[in-house]
Amino acid sequence: MSTDAITILRADHKEVRALFREFEKSTTTPARQGSIVKKVIELLTVHTYIENEVMYPEVRRLLPDLEDDVLESYEEHHVADVLVMELVPMKPSDERFHAKTTVLIENVRHHMDEEENDWFPKVREGLGRKQLSELGERLLEAKKTAPRSPAQPSALKKVVDAVVS
Repeated sequence: MSTDAITILRADHKEVRALFREFEKSTTTPARQGSIVKKVIELLTVHTYIENEVMYPEVRRLLPDLEDDVLESYEEHHVADVLVMELVPMKPSDERFHAKTTVLIENVRHHMDEEENDWFPKVREGLGRKQLSELGERLLEAKKTAPRSPAQPSALKKVVDAVVS
């Protein structure tokens, strides 16, 4: 697997997008939708954690011109964190489960599209291959210990910080 940071993050996006498409299929049963949302929550928890803890601070430090983009990304993660925390206790039979998941999907797709079409090219242009590879290695290391559930202390702290700030 490549250690290029952008390649790693794009692979995460691809996996999440596939789950979104499956969720949206009219033939997907409520039980399957529940398991899809559970998996999406796990993937997003890991992904936002490694971006917030490794990627964004480092890009902000190395490429100060991208600070506004980084701050916007933190806010988009904040919105996703709140929706995820609200989805965790829900069941597919809950009245707002499908609507809340749809809003999460719309927000996360927007965020991924912005990253892939605007932010990643700027980061790739501003950082060399070696820096992106080193950053990718740090992302992979962070993934090993990243929270898998928003209820884990490191993820919960991130959500609480997002809600109260």
